[in-house]
Amino acid sequence: MTDTSALRILLAEDEEAMRGYLARALEKAGYEVVSVDRGTEAVPLLETQHFDLLLSDIVMPEMDGIELAQRCNEVSPRTKVMFITGFAAVTLKASREQPTAKVLSKPFHLRDLVLEVERVFEDAAAASL
Repeated sequence: MTDTSALRILLAEDEEAMRGYLARALEKAGYEVVSVDRGTEAVPLLETQHFDLLLSDIVMPEMDGIELAQRCNEVSPRTKVMFITGFAAVTLKASREQPTAKVLSKPFHLRDLVLEVERVFEDAAAASL
């Protein structure tokens, strides 16, 4: 079990209802969540604050999740990346462009989201030992 108390997640999701739903589930699981509705809003936060995980929708206006992940890799290379998407073709592109990122396809149960986020942090902890 991962200690979630100090772990910060930046959630980028353009759909307001989904963003609120995901943020509440992650906060309930013990994570600190900062939510934005677009990639261009996430970049300055990644540049100025520490986040353990970028959880991003792939299809968003202005800057898609893949572009956001590439910027994240540049400005905050220790931040893990996880994508959420409802589009299978986009999942394939994400896997090619960001091979270390986990992709969770919609629809998913909130329990699955929390388990996948925990897994990302457990894998990171194991890799740093």
